Amino acid sequence: MPYYETVFIARQELSDAQVKQLTEDYCKLLKDAGGKIHKTEFWGLRTLAYRINKARKAHYVLIESDVPAAAILEMERQMRLSDDVMRYMSIKLEELSKGPSPIMDKAGRDNDDEKEAA
Repeated sequence: MPYYETVFIARQELSDAQVKQLTEDYCKLLKDAGGKIHKTEFWGLRTLAYRINKARKAHYVLIESDVPAAAILEMERQMRLSDDVMRYMSIKLEELSKGPSPIMDKAGRDNDDEKEAA
């Protein structure tokens, strides 16, 4: 099965627990379709680059999965119908990422600069 990376942003008014529940619901949907979830990351409440629906901030979540394409389409359909999800994007990956995403790995990114300078 192909690998997919999905990032969605949820409304600012939601609590962390509600965003985690939303993430669990989408992961369950993918698992029920016969896929595997390799990584989920909650990036927290972040400032948006531009206003979306008059909001300046939103909760960001990343899901990396190994699922059939039909499952991704169903998850995106559910996201489109949800009032809590403001935007989403799924992309197909050649291989899964190793370690945390660049958003979460701020310390590793700083160390990479030092390694390149040496």
